[in-house]
Amino acid sequence: AEDGLILTNEHVVRGNTDVEVGFADGQRVSGTVRATDAVTDLALVQAERRGLPKPAYQATLPKVGEWAVVLGSPLGFENTATAGIISGLHRSIPGSARNSLSLVDLIQTDAPISPGNSGGAVINMRGEVVGISEAYIPPSAGAVALGFAIPAATAVEVANELLADGTAEHAYLGLTPGELTRQIAEQLGLEASTGVVVLSVDEAGPAGTAGIRPGDVLESMEGVELSAPEKLLAELRTRNPGDTVGFTVNRDGQTLDLKAQLTERPSSP
Repeated sequence: AEDGLILTNEHVVRGNTDVEVGFADGQRVSGTVRATDAVTDLALVQAERRGLPKPAYQATLPKVGEWAVVLGSPLGFENTATAGIISGLHRSIPGSARNSLSLVDLIQTDAPISPGNSGGAVINMRGEVVGISEAYIPPSAGAVALGFAIPAATAVEVANELLADGTAEHAYLGLTPGELTRQIAEQLGLEASTGVVVLSVDEAGPAGTAGIRPGDVLESMEGVELSAPEKLLAELRTRNPGDTVGFTVNRDGQTLDLKAQLTERPSSP
């Protein structure tokens, strides 16, 4: 923004209070990390520079097939622009729930994203920001041009919350989800191989209060099939603290209907 406020990824500034900010004109200035949100992997940095151009954000999701330009400094090559299209919406990176809460409900693009692009803008042909570069799947995993970005609407909403009081509000269920593999299903004596297995539960949290236990399998939430842990995280992203949500739970082969009232995510998970 004009006052030197910059939106970037939380993982870019993680563990730092003071950072250096580089600009396209070559100037480098000091910056201070003002607020962060690990759930969406977003952070606000106050740069010691004024008069910056104010970005325009696209309020709605882009359409699949529209052009996308990724800006950043991949592998140290400063001021790089790469182009492609919007390849998909509402994407989650498989297996990411083991290590991160943020890699869900993302925009997919085939515009090349590499290390150093994180936190940079993905823009449309009108110059509007449609997303913030977040992650990519490397060629070593068999991927070709698989990049992901946080939607602009999500980024703006979280940035406004961080600007207001330094925190962003997120719904909290209070359990650790895991992938229901065939081996786990056999160990639990389940015929079904889809769902989210509960690895652990915060007994004082919403899940524990609702009666959800470790070893339970969450088959659906409010009628939406839970095919993977990332699907559960994406569905929770659409809810607010105070919402009551219903789960279809498989416990030892029996089907249970349980309801949990979500709370605000603790500052220290």
